Amino acid sequence: MTAQPIPALSMSTSYWQTSRYQISLGRPQVMGIVNVTPDSFSDGGLHSGTRAALRHCEQLLKDGADILDVGGESTRPGARPVPVEQELARVLPIVREAVRMGVPVSVDTYKPAVMRAVLDVGADIINDVWALRWQDEASPTQTATAAVAGHPNCGVALMHMQGEPMTMQARPMEGDIITPVVEFLKKAADRLVALGVDKTRITLDPGVGFGKTVSQNFSLLARQSELVDLGYPLLVGWSRKSSLSAVVARSLGEVATLDIQARMVPSVAAALLAVAQGASVVRVHDVLETVSALKVWQAMQLQNKSLKI
Repeated sequence: MTAQPIPALSMSTSYWQTSRYQISLGRPQVMGIVNVTPDSFSDGGLHSGTRAALRHCEQLLKDGADILDVGGESTRPGARPVPVEQELARVLPIVREAVRMGVPVSVDTYKPAVMRAVLDVGADIINDVWALRWQDEASPTQTATAAVAGHPNCGVALMHMQGEPMTMQARPMEGDIITPVVEFLKKAADRLVALGVDKTRITLDPGVGFGKTVSQNFSLLARQSELVDLGYPLLVGWSRKSSLSAVVARSLGEVATLDIQARMVPSVAAALLAVAQGASVVRVHDVLETVSALKVWQAMQLQNKSLKI
């Protein structure tokens, strides 16, 4: 298992610092998605009950997941937000049990109250599509930034999103998006570092599918090195995204997009390409297939390294 309880590590070690673990980034890490929502675009309702979600966690670990990412609110295009109380009711029972499974537990949330609650019960990572920008008007002093910066060790994933989930695909970005995405993520990370958050706690996510066109999503992949150059580990989520469906259907001369299961192979291919372009963590639904593909890729990398020696 790559993630181990925090040991003494040399400064040269590449890792992601989280609440309980220093996650080694010597090889790509696979983050398994645990949706406890009834309306997720991919598997809504399949794991929405506590027992079903925990069984899914166990299966993902058997399949080789390094990290579990629990989410209680869908952020698919057009999704409506849910009240804090409802999100907490969905995720807290899962997190309480998942933290006993021996791997880092991430929670996909943008609400400060949810962040504080899950960190209190042992969550390791906050995975925020809003990059800590969301503000609860009812509690203006309880910010997402404060929730993360006030924690001694928790990891955080800062994602770029254009607009907000309800409208982001109705009004996607325009033109060349690489520069604005790079600038946004740099500023988001710099704000945290200025508050005393160690750089090793931060990962960046370009936000594939969050307010971007198909062409723009693939430009993020083709020019991913410019994001890696910011000096933070990159977390990328291509899994089952509609952009994959669009390019495959187009190549087949079909108008209709692929169903969810038919997106598995394109998703694995995109994960491999992201890793080849420098991603440290891939967030996926199809853990077994992604882990298997990465093992083949790693074997080739080891062979190439031995030939150079």
